[in-house]
Formats: sequence, structure tokens, C-alpha cells
Amino acid sequence: MDIIVKTRREFERIAASHIREILGPGVEVEPAPMGYLGVVFVKGLGEGKWSAAEQIANRVPEADRVLVVEGLVKAELGEIERAAAEVARRYITASDTFAIRTTRRGAHSFTSIEVNVRAGAAVKEATGAEVDLEEPSKPLYIEIFQDTAAICIPATKEYRKLRRDKPLALHVFRKVALGQFVYEGDEEAVRKMGERIGRAVQTFEVGELTILLHKPVQGRALRAFIQAVEEGIESRYQIQVKSYGRAVWKVPVYVYELYQYVRAREGEPIVVTDPKGDYITHVKERLAELFARDRVNILIGAREGVPPGVFRFATLVVDLVPQVTIATDFVVPSLAIALISALEEAKALPKYTGRRDKKLRTLT
Repeated sequence: MDIIVKTRREFERIAASHIREILGPGVEVEPAPMGYLGVVFVKGLGEGKWSAAEQIANRVPEADRVLVVEGLVKAELGEIERAAAEVARRYITASDTFAIRTTRRGAHSFTSIEVNVRAGAAVKEATGAEVDLEEPSKPLYIEIFQDTAAICIPATKEYRKLRRDKPLALHVFRKVALGQFVYEGDEEAVRKMGERIGRAVQTFEVGELTILLHKPVQGRALRAFIQAVEEGIESRYQIQVKSYGRAVWKVPVYVYELYQYVRAREGEPIVVTDPKGDYITHVKERLAELFARDRVNILIGAREGVPPGVFRFATLVVDLVPQVTIATDFVVPSLAIALISALEEAKALPKYTGRRDKKLRTLT
């Protein structure tokens, strides 16, 4: 094989069809080799394999990753070590960083981690390059199919959720104490809105959510709203626990009367969201000062806005999107995105520096 193309499962035949059209006759394209879904083999390219790989990468969106095979050996640790070092000498210099990415298919007497460790040691010895598992400048892929191991160089970029140039936001959201007005309406509408709000606050893992009462509300409507909010939080929380590789904060829910809430938080920053306020990026430096505190209270209306009398007791009144009144279920996501954007402009957010950073572990 000359190229290994990795796709989403059950997209391998579509990708193979496009690859045949691009590369033309005389090239063998095999989708799902040995029955392995999400894989396409491309053979018969010879010296033109890198040009072919670039064409596939540029013209086949179904190809998630395009790997050029530079070594092909028996699936034995010693052979893999030798081949990885040989390929690395041509591909990696001492000034580069590298990582070994291994995928095994079939039964073997060794694990993927063992391959990474053994091959990584061999590459380091051969090149003098340093290991960087998160953002290597020269990753090396080892694709094992039963008795055969392919040593590959990627023709496509690696994409990662966290890079060292990205700001960190979780610690900001954890300081946010949201005060959300009760949403009123027919019971079905109240339930839908409550669930959406619950999912939103849990998505951003805010420090707390307080449901605020500023006038008499029917007990049935209040009960339905609170129940729906908690169901939305639980639903999103369960997904996060399953999919995140870190501890997840579950947002606590409280109920309070608006004016007593404002009095109870005297001395703490209070931010009101309202179209009458200053555009959020225009007060970014002030926001940065507020978020140096342990807790920032942010009030959100529902159908009715926050009463103007509360504005006098607020530290800031901010407009999230000028000329737009945001629907109740979109306010939390809009607030979160606008807040982080403003704080990043104010250079008030720390940057991700890698998994080994102790400060990062405390923030996540």
C-alpha cells in the first residue's frame, strides 16, 4: 500500500469512489480492507504517492486523515522499532518534536501503548528530537493491520481541542452566579424553556444558578420551570461525564426573591444584561477587574427585562448584541461567548500551556 486514508465509518466507499475519479485508471483503491470500516488503501502509485496524497487531502472532504506509507514491516515490536527509526531519520530532525500515534487492528501480543513507547524511544535515539504528545511538529503514525505494520507520515494536519495558543475559559464560568428570572407561559412552553436553560448553564458549568422571583408566580408554573431546569442540567451533565476526560462541575440550583437577592449580594459585582446597557466589549477592562473577584453575579430577564430600579445597584449594565433582543433560551450561550470574547480582548484570560501545567489542572 502507498496511502492509507481514514474516514468516518461507512464513508470509506464514498471516499474510495472520489479517489478513483481523481487519480484515474491504473491506481488500485480498496475500501474497507480486510473488513475494517473507516479505512481506504491506495496502491500502485510508486514515486507519485506524495502528489496523490496532496490531491486526496485537497479534494476529498470525506478523507479525515491521509497517511503516506513510508515503511511496511511485520507486526513485531522489533521490526516496528527498526522501521520507525529508519523513517524518522529521513523525516525528523533534532530541532523537531514528535509523537507516535499507533492504531492496532487484530490480535497481538503487545498493546498500542507498548508500540508508542518502544518506537518512540527508537525515534528519539535515532534523531535526538524531543517528544511532544500534544502538539508535535512531526507526528509519526503506525497503522497495524493484523500481521502488517505501516509506518506513515501524515499529509493532513492534526486538529486538537486545546492548543497552546488558546485561552482558558472554565475558571471564568465557575465564578459566574447566574440569576435567571422565571419564564412564564403555558406549561409545555415553560418546560421546554426550562430544559433549554438548564442544558445551557450546565454546558458552560457556571458556578451556580438562582431562579429569581420578582412578582407572584403560579405554584404550578414555578414547579414546572424548576423541574425542567434541573432535568436539563442532569441531561447535559450525564453527557459531559461520559465524554469529558476531566471532572465535571454540576451546577447547583437555588430559588430567591429578586430584591432580596440583590441586597444579599451587596458588595459583590452585579452585572445586568439589558439592551439599554453598554456594549460588552466597550467595558471589557472593567469586566476584567470584576472577574478578579471570586464571584460575579449576572442577572438575566425572561420575557420581561430586569426592572430598571435594579440598574442603580448594578456594577455594570451590558448589552450583548446591539439592536437585537435575544430570546430567553439563547441568552446564556450568547452571554458566555460575549463574556469570553471581551475578557480575551482585555488579555484577562490565561493561555493553555500543556497538560503538565499544574495551574491548568486546577482550572479544569
